[in-house]
Amino acid sequence: MTTPAGSGSGFGSVSWWGLSPALDLQAESPPVDPDSQADTVHSNPELDVLLLGSVDGRHLLRTLSRAKFWPRRRFNFFVLENNLEAVARHMLIFSLALEEPEKMGLQERSETFLEVWGNALLRPPVAAFVRAQADLLAHLVPEPDRLEEQLPWLSLRALKFRERDALEAVFRFWAGGEKGPQAFPMSRLWDSRLRHYLGSRYDARRGVSDWDLRMKLHDRGAQVIHPQEFRRWRDTGVAFELRDSSAYHVPNRTLASGRLLSYRGERVAARGYWGDIATGPFVAFGIEADDESLLRTSNGQPVKTAGEITQHNVTELLRDVAAWGRARATGGDLEEQQHAEGSPEPGTPAAPTPESFTVHFLPLNSAQTLHHKSCYNGRFQLLYVACGMVHLLIPELGACVAPGGNLIVELARYLVDVRQEQLQGFNTRVRELAQAAGFAPQTGARPSETFARFCKSQESALGNTVPAVEPGTPPLDILAQPLEASNPALEGLTQPLQGGTPHCEPCQLPSESPGSLSEVLAQPQGALAPPNCESDSKTGV
Repeated sequence: MTTPAGSGSGFGSVSWWGLSPALDLQAESPPVDPDSQADTVHSNPELDVLLLGSVDGRHLLRTLSRAKFWPRRRFNFFVLENNLEAVARHMLIFSLALEEPEKMGLQERSETFLEVWGNALLRPPVAAFVRAQADLLAHLVPEPDRLEEQLPWLSLRALKFRERDALEAVFRFWAGGEKGPQAFPMSRLWDSRLRHYLGSRYDARRGVSDWDLRMKLHDRGAQVIHPQEFRRWRDTGVAFELRDSSAYHVPNRTLASGRLLSYRGERVAARGYWGDIATGPFVAFGIEADDESLLRTSNGQPVKTAGEITQHNVTELLRDVAAWGRARATGGDLEEQQHAEGSPEPGTPAAPTPESFTVHFLPLNSAQTLHHKSCYNGRFQLLYVACGMVHLLIPELGACVAPGGNLIVELARYLVDVRQEQLQGFNTRVRELAQAAGFAPQTGARPSETFARFCKSQESALGNTVPAVEPGTPPLDILAQPLEASNPALEGLTQPLQGGTPHCEPCQLPSESPGSLSEVLAQPQGALAPPNCESDSKTGV
């Protein structure tokens, strides 16, 4: 069996890293109206951003790191994901980024970030950090007051109680509630996914990876990804090898997720790796850089690899974000912080305060009902939608954006399984959905093959949105395939959910997954209703 090019099955049904470079959300949002009233509580103008499927927090961290170049604002990031494991990874990544320098140095923090974020296997010290941090978060999630005291930047108040219970179960699994690597045999699960994805091409996987890299990713703008690092990631799941290869042998449990699968007529709850095995985590931080010298070439070849650029960018990002952690540690005493760091230069923006940003996590599957709450209706100046969540771009969601607000949609440029004509069809469908939701293309926006940018007119409202449009482009092939037709060996790909992990809440339903990109193109907007349980029999493995 050979997976046909263009099937999209390599994307998986759960997204663990972004497929686009990190954005400064302040640069993408409408400018601050100088005549508008500042927030009376914090005396600073607010920026309210709604992000669907941002997955790894890269846009949030980039925005915080670049805040020093903008007038002071208070950030309210509202994050909506389609699985609780992604929410847990957000919390882990942010707690790592804001770790006190006295506890963890910058280099150790950046290396830990890269391994937890993008590697299937970890070094023992990094795995120990994940277990300790997960154990702490597992104790904080059920106690809102203690959580707010220790993590003032985090808000879980919007989550349902059963979602909080499931989130706690995720952290307890990470903390080692089920002992031993057999609880999540990552190497075997990765190889099983790869064998199923490549089919009869498995023995020629080196040639397949070189073809995907040179003929697709390089042609689409990711020339800095080196064949050796890409091939290593395809074979083992280790994208960033910062030490000897023998040091990476502990499974990265943060990449585990639950799924409800149909097997021999029965619905089975299983844990496995359902993420990306085609593109890799190199795009988010590894193909662009503020320092142009990192992107220079010699004899037509890049002098730096995507891994080296990623490490540099993440280190600089965490260096800048550390200022937010220091402000929190000093209790917001700006005089004390400035005295410790020396007098700022004239014209330098003031240091951040511990209340300068909050990350709010919204309930799963709430995109279609947010506009019913007055606190969200017409609130957001910026809406970001990942390519795997485009099916949620509906008029009801558009009603949550304030008149004059902006919309950023991530395109499928770096999905190696998608053909060029399918990319064009996807881009056309995105424009149709954005128009139906009350948005129009931004005038004067810089051309981009990675993001589509729109703005909401001042007159737009839910009552006078453009009617749903029929898709005018051929649909992509369905990315999720029936389990019975595509995966007869369930045991080789999954592990049964055991212990204290709930069976239903943390399970990722394929119909809501990023792997369902094709369904966006195949259906008119009126058909984008919440999926029912009948679609659970599909899987993206």
